[in-house]
Amino acid sequence: VSMASVQQDAFAAGTGISMTAMADEGSDVITVNGKTLSDLSDVTFRITSPTGNNIVAIEQISPDDNGEFMAMFKIGPTWTENGFYEVTAKQGVGPGSFYTLNVFVEVINGMAMQTMATESNLETGVFTPRVTNVATDAGITLDPIDAQEGSTMFTVTGTTDKTSQDVTITVNAPNGNVVTVGQVSPTIDGDFTKEITVGGSLWKQDGIYTVTVSQLDDPIYSATGQIDIREGVVVPEFGTIAAMILAVAIISIIAVSARSRLSIIPRY
Repeated sequence: VSMASVQQDAFAAGTGISMTAMADEGSDVITVNGKTLSDLSDVTFRITSPTGNNIVAIEQISPDDNGEFMAMFKIGPTWTENGFYEVTAKQGVGPGSFYTLNVFVEVINGMAMQTMATESNLETGVFTPRVTNVATDAGITLDPIDAQEGSTMFTVTGTTDKTSQDVTITVNAPNGNVVTVGQVSPTIDGDFTKEITVGGSLWKQDGIYTVTVSQLDDPIYSATGQIDIREGVVVPEFGTIAAMILAVAIISIIAVSARSRLSIIPRY
């Protein structure tokens, strides 16, 4: 949610406007309601696409006797972009005599994400500087690649807070070539898992392959991992079993060395 700065001397105590945008997960309807304490004109709404290139909806509402207003917007065929749509409410016209508020609603594949975004200047009568107030997104995480040595497959697992959006999984060879692309739907808890089969002509290069999981075009919804593939099979990274074997080997060497030193100490 963000708020646009305007001339602060235009506001006095007891004036201002508030706005709340609401939408259910997977709904195609966005409800906007609010309240104004000013005696200005109708409230005009404008909804702009994430890139800012398209205006997808315009509406004008007259507040009731209590200053309350409400508008409903149906997501339609012009809402083709995925991302955060900006809902702008403006009241009044002319320099120094208007109020403007902006909130954001995320729309993916023609459906709204769960939204409850509010912005107001009713309490102070003064607009704050323009800031982003959208609920913090946790993003996507990728677990360490799960694989067995010599296997012709490995498992990709992770979590995301965007449960309604498929996760795209891309694997790139050491030379950068894409060897496989797939999608998986997260569970209601945000977990996802997918098995990737290796081998064949696309996997002929030996070395470190890069696994990328992503959603949307946001950096926090992209994560990468690596896996070593040689001769078409998995060569896992230095894992738990290898570490245990090394630890046992080191302990054995220390024990043998200590015993050897004791055996050469002269006894009296």
